[in-house]
Amino acid sequence: MTHQSHDVGLAYLDYNATAPTRPEALAAALSAMQTVGNASSTHRCGRDASSRVDLARRQIADLLNCSHGEIVFTSGATEANNLALRAAFAAGGKIVTGRAEHPAVLETAKALTAENSGSLMLLPVDEDGLVDMEAFHAALATNEVAIVSLMAANNETGVLTDLAPIVEAAHELGALVHTDATQIVGRLPIDLAETDVDLLSLSAHKFGGPQGVGALFVRRGISLPYRPLLFGGGQERGWRAGTLNVAGIAGAGAAAEAARKALPAEAAHIAQLRDVLEASLVEQAGDCRINGALSQRLPGVTSITFHGAPADAVLAAMPDVAASEGSACSSGAPSPSHVLLAMGRSREEADSTVRFSLGYATTSHDIDRAVVSAVRAVRQVRTALAVPL
Repeated sequence: MTHQSHDVGLAYLDYNATAPTRPEALAAALSAMQTVGNASSTHRCGRDASSRVDLARRQIADLLNCSHGEIVFTSGATEANNLALRAAFAAGGKIVTGRAEHPAVLETAKALTAENSGSLMLLPVDEDGLVDMEAFHAALATNEVAIVSLMAANNETGVLTDLAPIVEAAHELGALVHTDATQIVGRLPIDLAETDVDLLSLSAHKFGGPQGVGALFVRRGISLPYRPLLFGGGQERGWRAGTLNVAGIAGAGAAAEAARKALPAEAAHIAQLRDVLEASLVEQAGDCRINGALSQRLPGVTSITFHGAPADAVLAAMPDVAASEGSACSSGAPSPSHVLLAMGRSREEADSTVRFSLGYATTSHDIDRAVVSAVRAVRQVRTALAVPL
């Protein structure tokens, strides 16, 4: 299927920031916007809105292989992360998370434990971005852990976390496990009947849904009193008050269904394109390094350090390619990537790293354009800085 969701003169390779809206999601959202009704109302219009929400809840549950009653709609993964950590920490105990987590987890954990820094344990990662399991088990050995929160896939490097041993060890000691699955949902299979995490966060716009809508999976039966961030009418079983974003939710559900149906073929195609991109850049740009565990990554993500070529200058020199210095949520920040620093990279290396992220609508033409533009940009920047080629 061919999609045209962005500027035809641009190779869009920034899916980890946001994916182009899938046609199915756009159609569902527009249809919902053209009807009137509050999903909490009991009249016919309200019931129509509510039925759209119910459908989307089932569609997202089907993508995750869980019960629709375990899905709580939010404004995105940031809110879902806040809800999960806030509820677990309120029950008492420590938070264990990683140094390479997304700011939506790291900053939430720091804020919750600000008055007791001993309540937060940050796990190191190795040079490939994999969590230090020895440090993880040492943290659990304190027997005071309320929740372990580790992302399923890193937003900057695409490195995957093997959640199974983490869940098993945490549950043995009575700790809950939360995963920020923002980057993996809709890109690789997640089976919540097999992966026994207690809480999972996602954002629809990462897999082709609208921006501003996401969800928190809360496994049925876990002992966790909800701690809402917003108080009001008690929607979403008390987890999140406020009138439901019916159009956004409908779009999210449609995107989830489309992603589920196409996932195997999309993942294989995206991985192939990523490999072509990497091989071409390594061969033609020279003096570069791929960051992250090469055999344990998302299919569409590559983090490349172009030595001697600051990323901001490289990106400015290739205006026909949409890529990123790292997390879009940290753009403009004066400090280098905390993820790459945690992996042992120097500040100079972190500042010279570009993230290319591919997705369902990426084409071979996009890759060809990106290779030509990126190689030209890197050479141009190195020449301007008098870096030997």
